[in-house]
Amino acid sequence: MQSVETHLAKWVAAGVLDDATAQNIRAFEAAEERPASQRWQVLIALGLGGVLLGAGILLFVAAHWDQVSPLQRLALVIAMLAALHLGGLAVTDKFPAMATALHGVGTVACGAAIAMVGQIFNMQEHWPAAVMLWALSAAAGWWLLRDQFQIICTLLLAPAWLICEWSYRASIYRGQEVYLVRMVAVLAAVYLLAFVHTRRRAVFGVLFAVSGIALLVCIPMLCEGWDRYAWQEHLSLPVGVRIVAIALMSCTVAGGWLVEKKSLPPTLAVLATVFALPWLQTTVQEYNEFTHRTYPQTETGLLAYVLVGAIAVVLAAWGVQQRSRAVVNYGVGAFAVTVIWFYFSSLMDKLGRSLGLIGLGVLFLLGGWLLERLRRRLIREMREGSPA
Repeated sequence: MQSVETHLAKWVAAGVLDDATAQNIRAFEAAEERPASQRWQVLIALGLGGVLLGAGILLFVAAHWDQVSPLQRLALVIAMLAALHLGGLAVTDKFPAMATALHGVGTVACGAAIAMVGQIFNMQEHWPAAVMLWALSAAAGWWLLRDQFQIICTLLLAPAWLICEWSYRASIYRGQEVYLVRMVAVLAAVYLLAFVHTRRRAVFGVLFAVSGIALLVCIPMLCEGWDRYAWQEHLSLPVGVRIVAIALMSCTVAGGWLVEKKSLPPTLAVLATVFALPWLQTTVQEYNEFTHRTYPQTETGLLAYVLVGAIAVVLAAWGVQQRSRAVVNYGVGAFAVTVIWFYFSSLMDKLGRSLGLIGLGVLFLLGGWLLERLRRRLIREMREGSPA
């Protein structure tokens, strides 16, 4: 209400609104206002309650698993899922947030139930099929409930099933880890950028957080290059399997383009980066103190750090263009992490212990100050600029 009052006072002073219209707006907002001071407590309580409920159910089932017959186990699993979803239906009208929590726990518990049923009847092992069934259950929840939590589960589980199927078939080949990380990185880039303008803020928040962390983890793994897997005696990844991986990544980028057409340029930049990083290695001669000999070793090249930093700049610039503070902050933060990563990996050992610590302190103080100034300027330009 305070922000509404501030805007009303500004508009009345500018002559955009008269006093009578402003009073009507105040009355309407006062009637619609909810106790914001209690909303976050309720959400935290529901979230923790859902997590604790799911954990308690799993512990109860695990504790009594050996004491019941296979049919009783199946009945217990079905009763658990039915109780959760029926409870959600019972409180839908009176407490929608509670219904969302119960249905969400039911969808998460469905994954455990699928694994339990497979174990009960000793079904043939093909674990990606369990992920597929879990994704289908989440998709059914999305279709029936139109709930943001079900949307999040579907968007996470459906590509996870495709990646698991590919990984299951490619696991016997050397170098499949690189393509696996590439697929995860491209998916993370799409989820990071494609939902910035969605009205489902919970979907954007969860996907942005998950994809942001995944992208930060995938980039260093790709920078390790192909030599990390050179010791494996498996056959190299066949061309057909690589084509399937590239097709999955292309479909992921196309899906992001359908959701947010303006996300295509930075997504393509990330796609090109993840394909280039494993090749940007340099060979150095490392001295062994025990054998008193030097051996060739590979490490991340300078061009890889430059390319990762450039991608962070691209993300920050795209965030300014799209007026997305989250993407701007992520781009600036990713650039800072890249600089620190480069310092620890390539410079600190060459400077010595004391000079390395001094340089690290200067990097944190001066670099942090400069990046914060840059971030604030970008946010200010984003606010003052016209919408994209």
